[in-house]
Amino acid sequence: MSLDFSRNHFDLFGLPMTFAIDAEKLDQAYRGIQAEIHPDKFAHAGEAEQRLSMQWSTRVNEAYQTLRKPFERARYLLELNGVDAMDAKNTSMPADFLMQQMEWREALMDARAGRDMTALQAVENELKTHAGNLQTRLASLLDEQRDYVEAGNVLRKVRFMDKLLAEIDSAYEEIE
Repeated sequence: MSLDFSRNHFDLFGLPMTFAIDAEKLDQAYRGIQAEIHPDKFAHAGEAEQRLSMQWSTRVNEAYQTLRKPFERARYLLELNGVDAMDAKNTSMPADFLMQQMEWREALMDARAGRDMTALQAVENELKTHAGNLQTRLASLLDEQRDYVEAGNVLRKVRFMDKLLAEIDSAYEEIE
């Protein structure tokens, strides 16, 4: 096994260090590496080789899971560029976004309380549109502008949107 633990996730899979990735190429690279290092392949090898295989398999799985999820991929890219977007000390958000958050939460609470599927769908559609716009902006900030600080700000908004969309899913389950 000649894999190098110092390589970042993108290098590991032979991908450019960008937010926009070729998911099919990622999947193919993942399957190729797993075929080489899977612990089952080393069942009859020495203990040291088995342990190394297990470590590599774990690392490759973690890298794959990080790169295949847009939020985690963006977070990882920011970390590679010295920005901790999820730093607990950095929770500031623009006032207009905070006001919009309150409006969405209120609309969600009203739809949930009134068991109003139409209102819930309207909130969901608005959130998905806004989340899509944020994803587009995030991709531009990371891959074109390389403004990692602003990308971190946008990623925190994306995290909020993801949480609110999860709350909407829960509201659907309650209402149905």
